[in-house]
Amino acid sequence: MTTADTLNLTREDPTGEGPATILDALEAAARAPEGFNFHSGRGELIEALGYAALVEQSRALAAKLIGAGVKLGDHVALIADTEGDFVRLFFACAYAGVVPAPMPLPMAFGGREGYVAHVRRMIEASDASAAFAPAMMRDWLKEAAEGLPLRLVGTIADLAEVQPSTAPLPTPDPDALAYLQFSSGSTRFPKGVSVTHRSLMANAAAISRHGLQTRPGDRCVSWLPFYHDMGLVGFMLSPIVAGLTGDYLATRDFARRPLLWLQMIARAKATISYSPSFGYELAAQRAATVDLGDLDVSCWRCAGIGGDMIRPHVLRAFADRFRPHGFDLDRYVASYGMAEATLALSFAPLGPGLRTETVDLDRLESDGVADAAKPGASRTREFVLCGPALPGHELAARGPDGSALPARRVGKIFARGPSLMRDYFREPEATAETLSPDGWLDTGDLGYFTHGELVITGRAKDLILVNGRNVWPQDLEWAVEAGVPGVRSGDVAVFSVDRDEGEEVVALIQCRTREPAARAALQDQAAKLLRLQFGTPVVVRLVGAHALPVTSSGKLSRSRARELYLSLPAEAA
Repeated sequence: MTTADTLNLTREDPTGEGPATILDALEAAARAPEGFNFHSGRGELIEALGYAALVEQSRALAAKLIGAGVKLGDHVALIADTEGDFVRLFFACAYAGVVPAPMPLPMAFGGREGYVAHVRRMIEASDASAAFAPAMMRDWLKEAAEGLPLRLVGTIADLAEVQPSTAPLPTPDPDALAYLQFSSGSTRFPKGVSVTHRSLMANAAAISRHGLQTRPGDRCVSWLPFYHDMGLVGFMLSPIVAGLTGDYLATRDFARRPLLWLQMIARAKATISYSPSFGYELAAQRAATVDLGDLDVSCWRCAGIGGDMIRPHVLRAFADRFRPHGFDLDRYVASYGMAEATLALSFAPLGPGLRTETVDLDRLESDGVADAAKPGASRTREFVLCGPALPGHELAARGPDGSALPARRVGKIFARGPSLMRDYFREPEATAETLSPDGWLDTGDLGYFTHGELVITGRAKDLILVNGRNVWPQDLEWAVEAGVPGVRSGDVAVFSVDRDEGEEVVALIQCRTREPAARAALQDQAAKLLRLQFGTPVVVRLVGAHALPVTSSGKLSRSRARELYLSLPAEAA
């Protein structure tokens, strides 16, 4: 069965574009042998879950959910581990006519107490009537849900003794919610993004047909978490729509053994896999210290890159390390998107691979214009081209007055199209701030267009004003990582703090030594480098290893780093 066949087997939507809901897509995919394969931290197959079995098991679980008292339209919180039970529960919710709300594992929350409090707030924010977790998280979930008005709190095993409902399962409306996706929370507490079946199917079909141009024989490998939009939509739901098999490694296992990702690609002869920049960086760093033997990843035709600011030098280093093993720069597929757009908004064209342009940083900071840098220019910045908008979608760069900007002028990026969220769940004010009445989404990102392709320059809220210039914090962060010995990728957070005397620029740097002279030298080197390269004094403070806060998806949270800085005693080093 071909991908094209799979996309058009069941109940069509009114536009004739394909299956109307994710359940229609799943039942279409179930007519072929594809499915999900879950692997251990050693790369061993734990479970093969075919789409046909997933349909049968999810429908049975849906009847039990209804039998346990979950009502049509309820929301159900699901702690999203990379395992078959999460997928079964997700689709059981869909078949029962209830809305799954995937929630994170405790990887980025600093201990049990912080995680329990965070998940409790998410359960409350999602208005969940039931909550499920993997067996290893049962007690933590029970603690998080204590005192909340939930009908069910436990694991999938707790449904075993429930008497299933004998009523027919409901048929979802394409305009009903498919799931509630919590944003990663880089600037504030995560908001629930309401995604309908129609938006999901529009985005998944566009990703498959136009972004990745899936074909018979394609296969996916992913370590991305199912609670993040790139993992959930990109590598759990989109493969179903495309009728592809996926092989999965838990994020925690990737972090421990990043080369297992490449070994799984080689073993499965996978063609599609995605990662933020840090995933490629971690794998290349680990590969620098080991013999890769006869590893062959020449099968990998779409090496997607997204989820954070794209770092070209990281991707070049990865390609250099794995070129002898069948990889090269032409495999990269840069893309741009966000949970509020279901997932993707733009894709770079397949074939050319990584494409960048280098601009004059002084002109960019002072005038907001992305002029090409002249040969020998001292201050430059390299950006990655993320391609045009997906078919049926629009992207625009706008100035402060809301007017559209010409090519190469940096402005706030707005998006419109069939993939956009319905709203932020039960947050009308935040929704009104983000979605205009005529359907334009304020992405919160800054960027510009060149030859119809999108280039992202940073987050609008992170921008720092220095002596009348707009400075991107990642430029300062990357300068320290590249220019100060001993500072690693991800060790630096730069942000500004409003003081009575003006804007104070701060750099928090993770430091792994307690030796006073070494610490003083690190602070001094970083402050001098930043003053020299950016012409501004920067307050440099040292924090412990792993002290910088990150979101549930692994991104640096500058807003929480700012809170950390403001909480430090004045004499702390």
